[in-house]
Amino acid sequence: MNYRAIWISDVHLGTKHAQVNKLLDFLRDHECDHLYIVGDFIDGWQLRRKWYWTEEYNLLVQKLLRKNRKKTRVTFITGNHDEFLEKFLGISFGSVRLAERVIHTAADGKRYLVIHGHQFDGLSHFNRLLDRVGSALYDRILDLNVWLNRLRRSFGFGYWSFASYIKLKAKAAVKYVTDYEQAMIQFSRKIGMDGVICGHIHRPEIRPVEDFVYMNCGDWVENCTALVEDMTGAFTLIRFHEDPVYRSGRGPGTHDPGDRDERDVGATRASGRGGAGRTESEPQPAGIL
Repeated sequence: MNYRAIWISDVHLGTKHAQVNKLLDFLRDHECDHLYIVGDFIDGWQLRRKWYWTEEYNLLVQKLLRKNRKKTRVTFITGNHDEFLEKFLGISFGSVRLAERVIHTAADGKRYLVIHGHQFDGLSHFNRLLDRVGSALYDRILDLNVWLNRLRRSFGFGYWSFASYIKLKAKAAVKYVTDYEQAMIQFSRKIGMDGVICGHIHRPEIRPVEDFVYMNCGDWVENCTALVEDMTGAFTLIRFHEDPVYRSGRGPGTHDPGDRDERDVGATRASGRGGAGRTESEPQPAGIL
């Protein structure tokens, strides 16, 4: 599949829960003109505690650099877990750009703020210790998530996110997510944006709010989701776990770009953000705020 732009977020390289093989499969089967990595690509917090780096991580980095050499523009947005990269903000590594936030202009001319989002998380902004404790607790929940899904697969069931279930059932977590989303929407509207694209909270979503659209591209530790824009300016949330080939138990394949096949990945269409009859246009360069 070919797209105008793709957004991925929260891969958390350096943790054992990073779903790198699935991301490699996704990148093999999906091409784009502009790839945005929306923060927390590397988990510096975890790597400082204990070094963990596998060969699959090297394959992923090589894959991204290969895409960049083949004219896919790559923009790297910093997050709170890879904040050590902030000292290099504004620097281009070859044609890979590093920034805290950028503006994406869609095919239909609408403008979207692209930002990781931790800047609007009161916990991460004002209580760093509590934020790190919460991160460690989340890691334990992901451990349980892995075992539960192994058990489900043994009975023939598909993927189910225990971590997402816990977040939806906890009233405090629901209020935290709601406050976070509202802060993102208010700030983006104030600076004249038509929408915001973020990550951070590991909750993939496309939600129209009157004349505005809030979009969260999710993560690659539990949900395995990506946000894409087609050539008309329509946005779609792709959920890799809904891929019928993956659900049948296919193992990791080769990740060379020449091995792409034509299968579709399960997707949820964005409402009200694009339509037929629009003229194709080249992606506009991302402007740094």
